[in-house]
Order: sequence, then C-alpha cells, then structure tokens
Amino acid sequence: MNLSLTSSTSSSASSSSSSSSTGSWLSGIVLGRSDRSASAKMTSKSVSVGGAGGDFSGPVVRKNQFRGSLFKYGPKPIQVAFKTGDYKQQVIFIGGLTDGFLATEYLEPLAIALDQAKWSLVQLLMSSSYTGFGTSSLRQDAMEIDQLISHFINKEDSEGVVLLGHSTGCQDIVHYMRTNAACSRAVRAAILQAPVSDREYRATLPETPAMIDLASSMISEGRGSELMPREADPTAPITAYRYHSLCAYMGDDDMFSSDLSDDQLKMRLGHMSNTPCQVIFSMGDEYVPDYVDKKALVERLCRAMGGAEKVEIEHGNHSLSNRVDEAVNAIIDFVKREGPKGWDDPWS
Repeated sequence: MNLSLTSSTSSSASSSSSSSSTGSWLSGIVLGRSDRSASAKMTSKSVSVGGAGGDFSGPVVRKNQFRGSLFKYGPKPIQVAFKTGDYKQQVIFIGGLTDGFLATEYLEPLAIALDQAKWSLVQLLMSSSYTGFGTSSLRQDAMEIDQLISHFINKEDSEGVVLLGHSTGCQDIVHYMRTNAACSRAVRAAILQAPVSDREYRATLPETPAMIDLASSMISEGRGSELMPREADPTAPITAYRYHSLCAYMGDDDMFSSDLSDDQLKMRLGHMSNTPCQVIFSMGDEYVPDYVDKKALVERLCRAMGGAEKVEIEHGNHSLSNRVDEAVNAIIDFVKREGPKGWDDPWS
C-alpha cells in the first residue's frame, strides 16, 4: 500500500486543507469520488498518493508528511512498516520506549538525504511500539526485526540493511545481533543514537527501589509475566519481567550503564565488534544523570564494541531535536562509508 504518512503534530489548518483537496487519498477512498485523478488511484493492491498540486518526486510531501509504502511484514496486526523510496538498500529505524512512526525530528531530513543517496528509510511498528513496551521484551523485538529483514531479503531483493536505533532501540540492535539469526547477516552496519541507561535514569525516580524489590519477588514466585502496580510506570502497563529488565542492575536491558565494569560492558557489547558500528551520543542528554561523565562513558562503550566510531553531539538532547542537521550528517556519512559492499546470501 502506497500512502503518505502524516505526523499528528501537523497544524489543524494544514490537515484541513489536505483532507479537503481533490487530490486527497482519504477523500478519494472514503467518499468514493468518481473523479479520482492520477494522483489518487486505488487498486486491489495499492494506493498511489500525492499532495494536491505538489512535487511528487521526493519522500517528503511537506513538513511532517512522508510519501512511501505501508506494508505488512509479519502476522500480528501491529507488524506494519513504512518505507520511503524504493531502493535495494534500507536503513531501518528502531525507536525507543513509547515510540512509533515519526518518532524523531531528524527522520524527515534523513529520509530526503537517504533518497538522494538511493537508500530507503524504513520505520517499523513492533509489539513493543507505543505503550506496548511494558508487555514485550528484547527477545520479542529481535524476532520481529528478523521478520522485517526477512521480508526485504525474500520479497524486495534487498542488498543489505543498516540498523539505526534510538534510545532503547539501541538495546534492540545489540540484542538482535547477539542472536546471530540468519537474517542478521544482512546487517551491514549499526548506528546507536542515544544509547543510554534506562536503569540509571529510573534510579532518579523515588518509587524505583521499592518497585524493583516487588518485581524481583514476583519473578521469584513465577509471576514475571504479571503486571506491576500502576505507579511502577504511569505511561504504560508493565510486567514484572520488563520492569526488572529495565530497572535492575544487570537486567536484560542494562547495557549502557556507567557503573558497569569494562569486563561487563565487553560481555554485553563485545559481539558488536563483528559489525561496523557508530555511536552517536548527545552530550546534553536529559536522560543521563548529571553525575555521569558522558565523555568517559561513550569512550568506554565504543571500546567495548571493539572500536566503534564515536560521534559526540555537543549540547544535543536525547532525540537530537535541537541538533537535527548534525545528526543527519553523521548518519549519512557513516551509511555511505559502511553500507553494503556486495552481498552474502544469509540463507547459505
């Protein structure tokens, strides 16, 4: 299905204008207009979309509105992905907790820059997207990432992918590459943007110690899949297992904490030395406690990954919304250098 993806942050005036135009895909489908033009056609397999009177050549129609293909990559209803461009090389963006489509502001200029370089940008929804993170796990995310890459290998003749993780999406990448799944051989490089410690951030919240004790007790009683009290995480339902994974020392999600020893970091990250990696660290990240020496931490993370490329964004916040150009330039430069250089069949 080809359509345009629009952010909910778009102005109401813009949305009103878009929905009332004769080129609107929504009005063409829902109202059943008989005068559908070439910019709004529906067949049994696809919907081609364009903005009224606009330029149809690029992946971005206007601010906060993408043009591309929406498709299913797995059996679950949530397992859909949105792709800009129609190229054989893909950058797959994996968001963090509560993220879904259009999770960061740099995705829009990144989609444009990748399109110019003949790469597609892919945003996926997983079982853990939006408020689903609390009842999911890194293991589940890894399985769904593998299904998406399998889709590109088998149905779109992919020549290789680059994984781009934001926040907890970085844990997803590290965990996925550790599985050594067949399709992971199609991963040519990995980018970790804002690989920060959920544990260290949540340790600054007053309720965390008591909730960790409760989660540990529930897990020891065989109730790890049961939900924690609401005060454990007011943003979403969360199981004892996932809370412990995110908040407890050496939990499954605990990969980037500053108090882990070099040996512990290497144990958790060392396998990434087999994949070209870039670490983009925001030096003004609001989710990193003030006591953490960010420069020392990012140096240790890169060393644990066997010498990953280090990019420090001065004054950058967690999502780099205040340093969009720097984020895009770093990502594009790395992708052009470390992207696919030939193809190894992951099924062989």
